[in-house]
Amino acid sequence: MLKKICFVWFVVSSSLCAQEGQKHYSVDVSNFYGTVLKHNPDISHLITGHPTGVLISVNRKTFGHKEWQRLYNAPDYGVSFLYQDMDNEFLGAHYGLYAHYNFYFFKRSLQLRIAQGLSYATTPYDQDTNFRNVAYGSHFLSSTIGFLQYTKENIIGGLGIQAGVGVIHYSNANFKAPNKSTNTLAFSIGANYVLEQQTPDYVLKEKGASKGGAPIGFGVLFRGGINESDVVGSGQLPFYTLGAFADKRLNKKSALQLGAELFFSKALERFIDFRSTGGFGDGTTGDEDAKRVGVFFGHELRIHKLSVLTQLGYYVYYPFDFEGQVYNRIGLQYYITKHMFSGVTVRSHAAKAEAVELSIGYRL
Repeated sequence: MLKKICFVWFVVSSSLCAQEGQKHYSVDVSNFYGTVLKHNPDISHLITGHPTGVLISVNRKTFGHKEWQRLYNAPDYGVSFLYQDMDNEFLGAHYGLYAHYNFYFFKRSLQLRIAQGLSYATTPYDQDTNFRNVAYGSHFLSSTIGFLQYTKENIIGGLGIQAGVGVIHYSNANFKAPNKSTNTLAFSIGANYVLEQQTPDYVLKEKGASKGGAPIGFGVLFRGGINESDVVGSGQLPFYTLGAFADKRLNKKSALQLGAELFFSKALERFIDFRSTGGFGDGTTGDEDAKRVGVFFGHELRIHKLSVLTQLGYYVYYPFDFEGQVYNRIGLQYYITKHMFSGVTVRSHAAKAEAVELSIGYRL
């Protein structure tokens, strides 16, 4: 494993040094140690050790030369590679690749790193060889990292230090069952290196720079994907969502949303059939409608062309009881043009994910 990490480090450092004169980059490496949080009693048997790993990141620095950079105090953005040993024979290990932002506070001594990406799990659930791993039903998982850490650059030349605490989340959002997911609380310590020490001064945000709302806008969207019910082996089936929304831009960062959507789910249709024929005695007949209609209220946080979506919804048409009538959605949205956008979101019922949604939409 050490040889692999050194190789990745060599490739990244060599490629960035070639660009050193054009843009400003830094690299950092952190080791972490932690514990898996028991967010669900079904994974209690999988919490037997203390996960360890390494996070290697390449950061492109910004200095406030563009408006969106000034709005967020000149954040870094880049890519990260993560290796994590879960210290449990059934959970195995993870190899992950992420895109991230670093946001700075308190004279750039406090850093908040938010990363989203894909992870490869070495030992997912298998009904014959690894039936105890109810956390991951597939090799490929969606993964989110959040770290809050003290950071100090250029202590000796370009070399600095960093240390902090964070959470590492793995889930496939019911792309394939089972999917109880894991959350690791981790403590990290590491070093950073600024490749070009002759850097521009930071341009500060002007007073009132984030102001500037807009009239109410309207849009339509289509979401889709593949998911599976909680019944292991019931099959991965398509789902579709049609929606419309209105939004109000409050300022250059934020917008509020109000919308409605119609859900079609083949996996829910199969689940209804399963309940009706399985002798559960819950009154399911098989004639129940699998469609749902929801209304939602949400917030959109704009970071240049990227948006962070958070929404809370309620099914006003809910003929079959499945996971609860309240749902929530969180994810990312990217503006391809001024009016067209795409996105990746996770729709959940409280902490229980139902689907990863791929979306395309148009805002008038």
